[in-house]
Amino acid sequence: MILVDWAELVRKELDLEEAEHLRKKDVDRILDLAKDAAHSVTRPAAPLTTYLLGIAVGQGADPEEAAAALSRLALAQSRDDKDE
Repeated sequence: MILVDWAELVRKELDLEEAEHLRKKDVDRILDLAKDAAHSVTRPAAPLTTYLLGIAVGQGADPEEAAAALSRLALAQSRDDKDE
């Protein structure tokens, strides 16, 4: 199953009919953020970070800007660990 199709099934299951359909670029953005969090912070940070991104977007944050900010934050954690 393609992840965009999975997202559509989840959207319907959660009765998010007013929410926009996710496109491939949206899915890629979320997966990139999850990768940055998992590799730069710790694996469990991936679902937690993407969940918090969803809350922020639900409250009106721009998805691209918020994901970019969180990726920068995660990547900075990796650099901070190397500096210690």
